[in-house]
Amino acid sequence: MKIGINLLLWTPHVTAEYFPYFSRIRQTGYDGVEIPIFGGEVSHYKRVGKAIKDQGMGCTVVTVIPDEEHNPISPEETHRQGAVDYLKHVIDCCAALDAEVLCGPLYQPLGVFTGTGPTQAEKDRAMEVHRIVADYAQQAKVILAVESLNRFECYFMNTLDDITAHARRVDHPFFGVMYDTFHGNIEEKDPVGCITNNIDMLRHVHISSNDRGTPGRGHIPLAETFRVLRRGGYDGWLTIEAFGRTMPDLAATTKIWRDISAGPEEVYQVGYKTIREGWDAAA
Repeated sequence: MKIGINLLLWTPHVTAEYFPYFSRIRQTGYDGVEIPIFGGEVSHYKRVGKAIKDQGMGCTVVTVIPDEEHNPISPEETHRQGAVDYLKHVIDCCAALDAEVLCGPLYQPLGVFTGTGPTQAEKDRAMEVHRIVADYAQQAKVILAVESLNRFECYFMNTLDDITAHARRVDHPFFGVMYDTFHGNIEEKDPVGCITNNIDMLRHVHISSNDRGTPGRGHIPLAETFRVLRRGGYDGWLTIEAFGRTMPDLAATTKIWRDISAGPEEVYQVGYKTIREGWDAAA
């Protein structure tokens, strides 16, 4: 198991001014960082990747579908091709970073709703796009881990069962699923049991508090989560995804209207200890 932290705690775009954070993160004990990619060129991420490697850390990546023109489930062929092109570019950036995993809701733009659930046609379109992109990811040796989100952020995939059924249809060795404890707390009737049922397809895990604050300072059943992951043979990343109010634009996007932790230092220091000790106790 490897412990990581998503840099969205500080910024949606990692530039050289954030490189000093890498050494602090490494000194805390982290094995790596998760880099948000919402834009930028391959050459930029190559520099970011070097700074990460200089600290002896690994890397994963998170992204989202930016808009309708890049929507994998759109009825418009040009939009689906836009999705393929966008995700291939992100995979190129992952390769420049030497990232192991690309995760996120890689199937629809956030906050877009049709007033109903996903149609079979939309599921078929997503499968076709994801098979193409998974082939490309395999060439770059990047695992795709698609994330189910709560119903207030998307309508296409809301539970781990949903996203695992989709991944089984895609049926590709470089295409799996991701579990986020924040979304599971909202959508899953059994936020621990759902892991057991789908662990064979699990490629990435986000450890998030119920309020997106400091892991271990909320009511997420982390001890039980670590136990079921460890007993199920999971040996991938446990990556903290937490948000704060240090960046007003990012706080507005992530709907953080109040201080939910004492600050980033508490999140990454207490969060690391929570995961390390919880995982060790789950043996």
